[in-house]
Amino acid sequence: MEEGEGMPKRVVPEEARRRRRPTRQGVVLSETLIVQAALRMLREHGSAGLTARRLGAALGADPSTLYRYFAGMDDLARAIGDELMGRALDRWTATGDWRADLRALGLALHSSYLAHPQAAVLTASRVSGRPREIAVDETILGILRGAGLADPAAVRFYQAFIDLALAFAALDAGELALSDESRARDGETWDSTYARLPATSHPNIAATARLLAARMLHSAYPVVLDTLLDGIAAELAVTGTRTTE
Repeated sequence: MEEGEGMPKRVVPEEARRRRRPTRQGVVLSETLIVQAALRMLREHGSAGLTARRLGAALGADPSTLYRYFAGMDDLARAIGDELMGRALDRWTATGDWRADLRALGLALHSSYLAHPQAAVLTASRVSGRPREIAVDETILGILRGAGLADPAAVRFYQAFIDLALAFAALDAGELALSDESRARDGETWDSTYARLPATSHPNIAATARLLAARMLHSAYPVVLDTLLDGIAAELAVTGTRTTE
């Protein structure tokens, strides 16, 4: 939200804050509608362009109306992150195979954030404490504990799993959020600079330059995710728990 705009001391409870009259565009405001509009605005204008005035204009509502739903930009950002978490969970289906389920959920989280790069950059480091995020956390912990991990190990691998997904979401989204020109320039550097380094001074880069140029076009997340899953499987094997692989 814009600096200087008034903020209420508290958010009005949901049951008391529903706008009963449609906006100028004929829609009834809700948290979901505002978050969806914010996602569109982030995609079009980036985080700097997400303001109460622009959001209100897009919804056909007075900007002050938005404060009945969110206490400010930080509250809205956390709601956006919660929505991205929920979208990942919505497209995920449990199979009962702990490794397949964790891998699929991790990829779904990564994909959900990359579908909205500007929103991912804004929210990947946030903890919302909202229902959809909580549902994701409960699901991950349930898979890990259901696989047979003791609670300390389940918490340790939960942290590694969620931080890995969000860290790569932020990293890869940051690249996607660049201008086309900047992204192309970065990609070309592997051919224009690294591939031309002499073997006499940089033997390792020279030997792998073509492989690097091809590999660096892709996210390392699936590879690192599989490495983490290998670590979980190894821990289960040590504790004598049968794994489903």
